[in-house]
Amino acid sequence: ARIQTDSVVTMLRELYPDLDFEIAVAMSTTGDKILDTALSKIGEKSLFTKELENALERNAVDLVVHSLKDLPTSLPPGFTIGAVCKRENPLDAVVFHPKNCGKTLSLLPEKSVIGTSSLRRAAQLKKKFPHLEFRDIRGNLNTRLKKLDEKEDFSAIILAAAGLKRMGWENRIGQLLGPEDCLYAVGQGALAVEVRAKDQEILNMVSALHDADTVLCCIAERAFMKHLEGGCSVPVAVNTLLKDGQLYLTGAVYSLDGSDSLKETMQTGVSYPHQNEDGPNDDVQHVGITAKNVPGQAQEAAENLGVELASLLLSKGAKHILSVARQLNDAH
Repeated sequence: ARIQTDSVVTMLRELYPDLDFEIAVAMSTTGDKILDTALSKIGEKSLFTKELENALERNAVDLVVHSLKDLPTSLPPGFTIGAVCKRENPLDAVVFHPKNCGKTLSLLPEKSVIGTSSLRRAAQLKKKFPHLEFRDIRGNLNTRLKKLDEKEDFSAIILAAAGLKRMGWENRIGQLLGPEDCLYAVGQGALAVEVRAKDQEILNMVSALHDADTVLCCIAERAFMKHLEGGCSVPVAVNTLLKDGQLYLTGAVYSLDGSDSLKETMQTGVSYPHQNEDGPNDDVQHVGITAKNVPGQAQEAAENLGVELASLLLSKGAKHILSVARQLNDAH
């Protein structure tokens, strides 16, 4: 989290050399403190964000940096995502135990144990690699890598490639999981800057960090998840591609063991000219994101794409798959 915050502050300092930026507070959140329980079991959606939002509300801080995938699709009233920075590689990565160096998941011996705290990853990989076993692993990156390297409990662990890259540990990536192996989490690889929705000065300042392509991809992904009512406790996954003015969104839902799944792809055009949309529409939020410098019609098209794709999956039975997954996860 500190490295992510530093990277955003560095960008802001370059844009606004006359302003003074101070990283005032390093905080532990509920999600950081409860390490003996699977994320999907704690059930609190704002696990990594609540304490930070309290500081924002009290004006103790002016902006908060998050991994976008940790932010719920509906933010509490009074807050908005004022910037979505250019996305790092959103794919999942496999980090192998030193003794398995040079292998891939398909080459690991029968019953090898893979560590992941994500239902989404486990559901997809169980289906794809039935010879492997999946077990929960929690803690920050350092903790997880230590658990992997120093014990014999895990043959490999699955982490977001973006996190490893930001930490400078790219050399630990033994295998990148492409969309054919594992669709990623909504918002994965993107950093979000959360601000007070009414703080025009701060909002204008951070909006310079928006990366238009990332914004459109993430609006589509978040709208998809919101319409499905997905969260940490159910396996929902996506893959987006923006090419030649067309936004392609692939979305999927899975049962916990991956045996039951629905997956579809849809596309929409998003090349609209930027209009000066001053006035009351100025601060329209799309799934919690305020992006004044990205054409409003493009944002709307992206949001509609997510909603339409979710509606398609729901019409094919996604609700049943997700409610069974939720019940099983709660009962576990």
